Amino acid sequence: MNKSEIIDTVAAEHELTKVKAKEIVEQVFGFVGADLKKEGRFSFPDLGTFTVSQRAARTGRNPATGETIKIKASKNVRFKAAPALKELVAKVKVAK
Repeated sequence: MNKSEIIDTVAAEHELTKVKAKEIVEQVFGFVGADLKKEGRFSFPDLGTFTVSQRAARTGRNPATGETIKIKASKNVRFKAAPALKELVAKVKVAK
């Protein structure tokens, strides 16, 4: 499901215009980003927890030239699924 599909679903489920549904969806995701920035963590029951993690600076290699390069320290978002989500996903049949 992508952003426009989420907006369409919210609009249909709650009898809203797509414009209003878009505002709500963007506000919800804005809350997630703001909380990650402020607290470094965002938890949503039955979905999981997003946390900010720090990656240290390190050396790496340019795969094209083999040259050693320095990779700067960075922050990334990690996600840990809640048990309810893990259980739900375990029941999904994967097409081969």
